[in-house]
Amino acid sequence: MQIQLARGGGIVTFASRQFLRRTVADFLFQPIIFYRVKIFSGTANQPLARAICKSIGMDLGQINITPFPDGETFVKIEENVRGEDIFIIQPTSPPTNHNLMELFIIIDALRRASAQRITAVLPFYGYARQDRKDQPRVPITAKLVANLLVASGVNRILAVDLHAQQIQGFFDIPVDHLYAAPVMYDYLKKKDLSNLVVVSPDAGGIKMAHAYAQTLTAELAIVAKRRKSATEVESMAVIGEIEGKNVLLVDDLTETAGTLTSAAAILKSKGAKRIMACVSHAVLNDTGIERLRNSAIDELITTDTVQRPAIDGVKITTLSVAGLLGEAIKRIHSNSSVNSLFEFKGGRTS
Repeated sequence: MQIQLARGGGIVTFASRQFLRRTVADFLFQPIIFYRVKIFSGTANQPLARAICKSIGMDLGQINITPFPDGETFVKIEENVRGEDIFIIQPTSPPTNHNLMELFIIIDALRRASAQRITAVLPFYGYARQDRKDQPRVPITAKLVANLLVASGVNRILAVDLHAQQIQGFFDIPVDHLYAAPVMYDYLKKKDLSNLVVVSPDAGGIKMAHAYAQTLTAELAIVAKRRKSATEVESMAVIGEIEGKNVLLVDDLTETAGTLTSAAAILKSKGAKRIMACVSHAVLNDTGIERLRNSAIDELITTDTVQRPAIDGVKITTLSVAGLLGEAIKRIHSNSSVNSLFEFKGGRTS
């Protein structure tokens, strides 16, 4: 007598009841093995997606994304994904709403094509600054986006430098939160950073600034600020010794560059020599670009988590997180630990 059981998209045949009794428990409860991994990309940052695939020796999955005349998005997965481990690379950078909707549609297409597991790789998580109710009758949009991602069918999240650590708790699925800091450290270690002080441009970034100061064996300072509006910031005072020193401003995100440029201005007035800014996500709009052109910042160091065109009149050094994300994808696929990706010579990023 033959007995058949279906599992993981396949059929296994047992020759006898005796063999079935010995093996059925192991068969049912052993972990599912993902035999193949595929990486797809939306349109938000395809150069980064290609660089990630190159770093781990893979081809980018074939996907067709086209707009309808009325602005709707059409997605078709051009290869078989049944039972496979899928990673979608799509930062939700501007245009944020378009890129988010595109991500939801890709996820739905993959889920309906019977992908075994879907991981959304979010090098930049949009709406992260709306993570709490700081005034009456406002939403917590970072939580709403998390709910929508889970509802769309995502099984796991891989993100880089979330604006607030608590966003990880907004998800009811596993979140792997990476830091761009090790990539930044490698670059900064090669520069002449003598007589350096690391500065947080606001009180919320003290932890990040302290980690940089420890690793670079530098002093620490803080700029106190007051936000007037979403685009306007007033720097008020500096806590720490700045005069005659080289300064490294560190932050996770800049868009209008108001915080960075106002901090740089007050630091220059306090006698700072050279001013560099180190920012994980440079989501620069026209206002931010113009402010940087007229600022005291000598160099802006950032990463390729967000795709942007070349900018004239501003010295921007763009470092790639492709290797970091590629290694994380390999480890997640093989169910290995990603903990060592937080470690570097001299300490940890978290």
